[in-house]
Amino acid sequence: MYKKYIIHIKKCKVHDEKNEAHIGDKVQIVECRPLSRDKCWRLVEVLKQAQ
Repeated sequence: MYKKYIIHIKKCKVHDEKNEAHIGDKVQIVECRPLSRDKCWRLVEVLKQAQ
């Protein structure tokens, strides 16, 4: 109705096995079994790298 855009950003701890993602990157993640107390997500791919 008001033509406003909403950007939803959520921070979560993700297991990155190959250490390929950096701060600010847009990534695709998938839920997995709990790997530690905080981590229950796994990195699938890096969609867009930060500049």
